Amino acid sequence: MPTIKKERILTLPQSRTIPKHKREKKQIDIAAAAKKLLGFPSLRPGQGDAILALLEGRDVLVVQPTGSGKSAIYQIAGELMDGATVIVSPLIALQKDQADSIESERKLRDAVVLNSTQSVSEHRETMEQIEAGRARYIFLAPEQLRKQETMETLERGGIVLFVVDEAHCVSQWGHDFRPDYLQISAAIEALDHPPVLAMTATASSRVREEIVEQLGMKKPKVMVQGFDRPNISLRVDSFGTEDEKLEAVLRRVAYAETPGIVYVATHKHSETLAEELKQREIDAVCYHGGMKAKDREAIQNRFMDGDARVIVATNAFGMGVDKPDIRFVYHADVSESLDSYYQEIGRAGRDGEPAEAVLFYRPGDVGSQRYKSGNGKSDSTELEEVVRALVEQDGTASLEELVAKTSIASRKMISTLHVLDETGTVEQTANGEFRIATEQSIEEISQAATEALEQQKELRKDRLEHMKLYAEQRSCRREALLRYFGDEYEGPCGNCDICEAAGVKAAA
Repeated sequence: MPTIKKERILTLPQSRTIPKHKREKKQIDIAAAAKKLLGFPSLRPGQGDAILALLEGRDVLVVQPTGSGKSAIYQIAGELMDGATVIVSPLIALQKDQADSIESERKLRDAVVLNSTQSVSEHRETMEQIEAGRARYIFLAPEQLRKQETMETLERGGIVLFVVDEAHCVSQWGHDFRPDYLQISAAIEALDHPPVLAMTATASSRVREEIVEQLGMKKPKVMVQGFDRPNISLRVDSFGTEDEKLEAVLRRVAYAETPGIVYVATHKHSETLAEELKQREIDAVCYHGGMKAKDREAIQNRFMDGDARVIVATNAFGMGVDKPDIRFVYHADVSESLDSYYQEIGRAGRDGEPAEAVLFYRPGDVGSQRYKSGNGKSDSTELEEVVRALVEQDGTASLEELVAKTSIASRKMISTLHVLDETGTVEQTANGEFRIATEQSIEEISQAATEALEQQKELRKDRLEHMKLYAEQRSCRREALLRYFGDEYEGPCGNCDICEAAGVKAAA
């Protein structure tokens, strides 16, 4: 592990005048600061360069695997900057874990969490801390940025660093797209665009480009490393019928070293497969987004604590999960994209010990996934319904008003508004409301939005095609995966089914 040389110094802001990220300078030694603040004997690869770029006022995109020390980048940079750091994170549990981690470090301080689970008094106290400059690290979910009160408080809170965790959530090409992430760029600009740190564990070149574009990052320093996970064996088993595939999954789980994850595409499949495993006396639980939050939390805790050895889950399970000893990740259904697939299998073998990733594949699965991923999206009827609701509200309305005025749920409403925003027909105002931004008729607006919707459908089709190409690959699978993510890796790897069939063994 290389040590950052002590002579690497930079100039740092010290005045508290606004904007706080454009100030007079003083000199600092990053490696010495890391040792003093976190007790690091040396910095991990990439940390020093990322911190240096942020302190120089640059935007930074970091793509590194979980456990590589991405959070230390903003912790150290935040301590060396004269003001507060905002960290946008999609899960409340992640926010609390990160805040607790900071508070446990005696030389780091003043971490607060701003989320919807707080009581009125807790929320008021947190807002007062931020306004008074007593909050050094502010963790919040992206939907908080829609609230005018939150933005006004942050504007008065002296924000000098803006961090976007799980940044891939802003990309529709990759995995785990979250419509709430689309308003982050407006929040960044409202705060006078302090240096932005976007972080994710996995992102292909296309996803990286979309992160930069959607967050409005300005000539960012892009740092990508650590895609290869050589301890994970890659395999695809092909089947002609669903029954053959099911039996193979059940048999493989029965003989596999646990703990492990089996990913499926639907709520129903997670429930039925978990039940099939139980009937074979395999300790399995199921997990999907249709369950109550408290039930999901209880099941996840059972798995994390080792009480349940196998979890059958949809892609709702995984973000923020860091269990080092997962020995297998099986996919009983194809993922919606190669980005999703690699993110999911990357949860295996984080302890560095051998693990396996097996895709159980039937050619018809791609068509089934294409049908599934096409459901639940905004359709032309919903697009027109939203436009008419805006017209009836004199052209401007809040998200809550639009949800109340239509039959569309909040999460789906955000996706629909995003489609309309992409066509330039609807825009979000500074106070978080939405308004019609064109003099076109309702029919013309709906037509443009419908065309944008068709483009999204083609995007989903392209993602599935990449997944199909991987499943039907006839050369080294590791090479195919890593090249997809922009790594110039050359096979054979010796640790995938293709290489093994060719008699190539992994290097000792």
